[in-house]
Amino acid sequence: MTDLQSKVAIVTGGGSGIGRAIAERFARAGARVAVVDIADGAPFRCDVSRPPDVLRVFQTIHKDLGPPDILVNSAGVAHVGNVEQTSEEDFDRLYAVNVKGVYNCMKAVVPAMKGRGGAILNLASVASSVGLPDRFAYSMTKGAVLTMTYSVARDYVEHKIRCNAISPGRVHTPFVDGFLAKNYPGREREMFDELSKTQPIGRMGRPEEIAELALFLCSDAAAFITGSNYAIDGGFVTLKM
Repeated sequence: MTDLQSKVAIVTGGGSGIGRAIAERFARAGARVAVVDIADGAPFRCDVSRPPDVLRVFQTIHKDLGPPDILVNSAGVAHVGNVEQTSEEDFDRLYAVNVKGVYNCMKAVVPAMKGRGGAILNLASVASSVGLPDRFAYSMTKGAVLTMTYSVARDYVEHKIRCNAISPGRVHTPFVDGFLAKNYPGREREMFDELSKTQPIGRMGRPEEIAELALFLCSDAAAFITGSNYAIDGGFVTLKM
């Protein structure tokens, strides 16, 4: 039931981290995967914050691989800081990628799915549901991702388009390593262990673990699931409250 054979899947932010793990897992499940990323060398290079870029790239994917069956919105950027430490430029940058980017991609893909059906999966965060220290702008964007998920699920259920969200806790990605190297030079190992302990399960998640949940939710095994948000956070939300 989790076989994606013959499915066309678009994965934004598929060049690294969670997005890359999802793209690779989908490919192993038989999908024809379009990796969309802003980085040079991406098969489908695209700035998701720019509607003309998104439309152009999605049209190319449709032409090269066929109509999309799956969209995973994984592209995103982060920011550390409270409201006083968040500049207008920071706020606008996060909104452009994390909120408008998700909007641009869903707006581009929904018309192609209507009448055929499809699955949309948005990467939200535990920050969508609980207050995290020094994550003001990031939390704003992920809250918007979650509520957009609910809205699209409701509006297109009659069109057989399912829309769900995943809310990861702290996952060990290149962003985490970069953050530690920048802010704690020489203390990376120590701080990595400290951050890991903030998850009740005692460690960070692995991108591959997020990818397994993504595979399930985008497959026919989850055909009865839409408008749902799945925490995958080592117990962070429920066991820390």
